[in-house]
Amino acid sequence: MQVDSLTTYPYPSGRRVVLGRRCAVATSQPLATAAGLEMIWAGGNAVDAALAVAIALTVVEPTSNGIGGDAFALVWDGQLHGLNASGKSPQALTLNHFGGLAAIPAYGWLPVTVPGAVSAWRSLSERWGKLPFEHLFAPAIRYAEAGFPVSPETARTWQRVARHFLSLTDALHQPFLSVFFPQGRAPKAGETWGSPLHAETLRAIAQTGGDTFYQGELAARIADFAAKTGGLLTDTDLKDHQPEWVIPIGTSYRGVTLWELPPNGQGIAALMALNILENVDLGRYPRDSIESFHWQIEAMKLSFADAYHHVADPRFMQVSVEHLLDKQYGRDRYRLITPQAIPLARPGLPRGGTVYLAAADPELMVSFIQSNFDGFGSGVLVPGTGIALHNRGMGFSLEPGHPNVVGPAKRPFHTIIPAFLTHKGDPLGPMGVMGAPMQPQGHVQMMVNLVDYGLNPQAALDAPRWRYLEENTILLEQTVPRFVASGLIDRGHAVQVSPEVGLFGKGQMILRCGETFVAASEPRADGLAIAL
Repeated sequence: MQVDSLTTYPYPSGRRVVLGRRCAVATSQPLATAAGLEMIWAGGNAVDAALAVAIALTVVEPTSNGIGGDAFALVWDGQLHGLNASGKSPQALTLNHFGGLAAIPAYGWLPVTVPGAVSAWRSLSERWGKLPFEHLFAPAIRYAEAGFPVSPETARTWQRVARHFLSLTDALHQPFLSVFFPQGRAPKAGETWGSPLHAETLRAIAQTGGDTFYQGELAARIADFAAKTGGLLTDTDLKDHQPEWVIPIGTSYRGVTLWELPPNGQGIAALMALNILENVDLGRYPRDSIESFHWQIEAMKLSFADAYHHVADPRFMQVSVEHLLDKQYGRDRYRLITPQAIPLARPGLPRGGTVYLAAADPELMVSFIQSNFDGFGSGVLVPGTGIALHNRGMGFSLEPGHPNVVGPAKRPFHTIIPAFLTHKGDPLGPMGVMGAPMQPQGHVQMMVNLVDYGLNPQAALDAPRWRYLEENTILLEQTVPRFVASGLIDRGHAVQVSPEVGLFGKGQMILRCGETFVAASEPRADGLAIAL
């Protein structure tokens, strides 16, 4: 990235990149960013800041993540490390539990897998944290106890999903409704919401180093509630959970390497798409052109076709990551693209709810993501706690013989993917774009914006986006030029223009430029980037 690009902003957003040398924090929620900065002022490092942010986000952005969700991380400390803290399905879960169902339900116990976020917080703190684990929880507990004003985009999401959750009138979902819809409605922007139960639960996790969640009082509460209400999750499932340190996977794109976590996540889809696009000189087309959009969309279709057919818990995959990322395979797939749209992929997963955050200091850089998956998750909240359980099991397939078919003690296909950039082995920094299947598409668009078009991080995040749905259907933001939409229709794409910016992801980015951190948070969320 050229320093000169920091003065160029082709897309209006009302935001500018933030520059600093001591540290940088970028999140989707200003109060969460403040929590990270609080750790820096207390003498903490980027990992402490990232974890305080992640914990605070379970309170201030509960529409997208929670204590009962999953998490993944990439950390640079001179080399890149990956952490997969996604949980497995209950050991008692089999395909027979879904007999007669056309799809895995979004609500109730069936889509609930072991929550891994708490184990991620503990593992990262143990390995790199400077501050006491308990200290990281102080801002989140404060927000939960005193309440906080709900930010506009969070309120919008809360109101959008209210109708679905308020229709859940059975006893199983009443604890959830009493916490998140205490007045029978979603809070409006600026209204105060808090949760003493969240504060109490977070305090217990903090004081026990997370042990209570997997083999203590909280674990017993989760297992007991499941046993009484038809759930399959047991104390053994929780006790057996362990996050895994994994080796990141990456691909070089015109000299810049994009790093992702290996399956069970979908990050490999972004890497496959870049291997296809590397065969095209996108830079000879304008950034907002029919040709540039068409090539990116078609590459994404082809990579999704592979990802949704092959990616699963790596113990069950039948095709190797190395084969899927082979550069020759990328060239072979590139030859399938013509000037006309080709319908080859059916992603078909829900749009999800996720938070992504980035933090950096001179020694550490963190790319972190956590989620309850589809909206608030399963609508199951353990009584007397702030633990809203995710519905990540929706990522499984019900197709017998598929590597991702639902089964016991198995990690489902996962949508949430942190990313990291390097150049010739040197770190550039963390980035991510939230939004279920939008995530690898967002990563591809960020790489193209940065590498092919030389945009600075803020401009790269601001630029108009596309989103591939299925068959020939794509969504375009309203800010995409009309001639691009018309040209894509002429090429056979089924184009829909959507005014809902939340469908196109919400991203953060921190890149290192010499000794300076360049931090950005996009306007599609309530986010804030700060650097010192």
